[in-house]
Amino acid sequence: MMMQPSVPKLLAIDDSELIHRLLRLRLQNERIEMHSATSSTEGLRMAKELKPDVILLDVDMPQMDGFEVISRLKANPETQDIAVIFVSAANDPGNRVRGLDLGAVDFISKPFDIVELKARLRSALRVQHLIAILAQKAQIDGLSGLWNRTYFDQRLTAELSEAMRYGRPITLVLADIDHFKQTNDRYGHLFGDVVIERFSNILGGGRVSDIACRYGGEEFAIILPNTTMAEAVDVTDRYRQQLESTTWPEQPSAIITASFGISDISACDQPPTIKSLCASADLALYSAKQAGRNRVKVAETTPVGR
Repeated sequence: MMMQPSVPKLLAIDDSELIHRLLRLRLQNERIEMHSATSSTEGLRMAKELKPDVILLDVDMPQMDGFEVISRLKANPETQDIAVIFVSAANDPGNRVRGLDLGAVDFISKPFDIVELKARLRSALRVQHLIAILAQKAQIDGLSGLWNRTYFDQRLTAELSEAMRYGRPITLVLADIDHFKQTNDRYGHLFGDVVIERFSNILGGGRVSDIACRYGGEEFAIILPNTTMAEAVDVTDRYRQQLESTTWPEQPSAIITASFGISDISACDQPPTIKSLCASADLALYSAKQAGRNRVKVAETTPVGR
């Protein structure tokens, strides 16, 4: 669940080929992935595509100067969080103030000292890494360790859009721990927390591509990108069996099960929406509960509400 280390990306936007060659030469031994753009337009496009960790941005660019570039970067939700370090041959305090006010994290004068540049890059990357960790932690449920409802809403929106764009299958699983209130009443809330933690470990220990989230209370959601309904049923029933066969040293007499509802695009209103996909999975979950619990039910292919 926690972030995996990756090679940070640096995008240099400068109209001077000499600067790009110098940067590639001097930074070749640094743990960094270097990208170059020689125009403002190309730089904006690459920033959107690459999502670099840091941008080295020349102030004095033809056609569109660095101030306009950073304004556009910060106005775009896809690029607004990228750290920008301004680079300028003019050591003008007014430019420094303007750049920082527009959202730059640092300002370096040309010709730059390579040792200083490396130090400032490392500083910017450390800050970006900490921000990313904090942002991720804000999307993780404290008890279960799974993604929380906020992340679920954002990720399902993105995954559904991706599936529709490329014609790929996507399935959604909603799960609910059976008789959870009675479990809390009988064994206590501390044991209820243990149940949530262990069930979360089961759901989070599935396929790498699947996105397990705590939906709320004893309810959970799993997004299965590029997965057909038949494949989702197999995956989900393994989750069900794992929980059913779990022993509970804290309460040896306890038998904990869960019910599951699965939906895909065929069970949604057309065009499919997040609301209709969740609604159809919820109906399937309700059907599993009504049929006796501890089972997997698939949503009807008839669109919800029709």
